[in-house]
Amino acid sequence: MTIEQTVEIPADHRIFFEFLAPAEIPVGSARVELKVTPVIEKQEKTAAKEENISSTPRADRLLGIASHLGDISLEEIRSERLSKYLK
Repeated sequence: MTIEQTVEIPADHRIFFEFLAPAEIPVGSARVELKVTPVIEKQEKTAAKEENISSTPRADRLLGIASHLGDISLEEIRSERLSKYLK
């Protein structure tokens, strides 16, 4: 049997539980587990999926490195790379 409930955490972070066991649970020893997981809002990811935008941190970083190059063509990049070998 699993009992699940979402609660608001107050500023003092104190939560008090009062548990009334269901009648199906027999009298005697029982094991009770308490698992606390934060509820994370998924609005940002949902909005990105709606706009078909995916997160590309590596590509963004590489584009940031290349941003100072300005309007340079692929041919200019090739010739600059090959210039050290053709001297």
